[in-house]
Amino acid sequence: MRPLLPALLLALAAPLAPAAAHHGWSSYDATQVLEVKAALTGLDWANPHATAEVTWQGAKWDVILAPTARMENRGLTKDMIDRGQVITLIGYPRSDGTREMRIERVIVGGKTVELR
Repeated sequence: MRPLLPALLLALAAPLAPAAAHHGWSSYDATQVLEVKAALTGLDWANPHATAEVTWQGAKWDVILAPTARMENRGLTKDMIDRGQVITLIGYPRSDGTREMRIERVIVGGKTVELR
């Protein structure tokens, strides 16, 4: 029975790894609203949420969007915000100074889409 103990512990801990790696919303400063108008330099339309990159104020910023199904249900498609597309992102920066922002709303082509 002893040789099975490490395998059992590993199997029980495995589902916790993705949750531990996920961003906590408390790590963003909701008192500091950013409004960034920029072209996307990268986009990963994937789950658990889409991510993008922009260059803003001379630096590369990571952009945390919403789950793709939520964005599509609210009328925001990948084609609307693909790489090179200039969009307005409204959200919050990380509290620790990391160049990353959590996006609450996207404005593209005159359309505003709420992500949260």
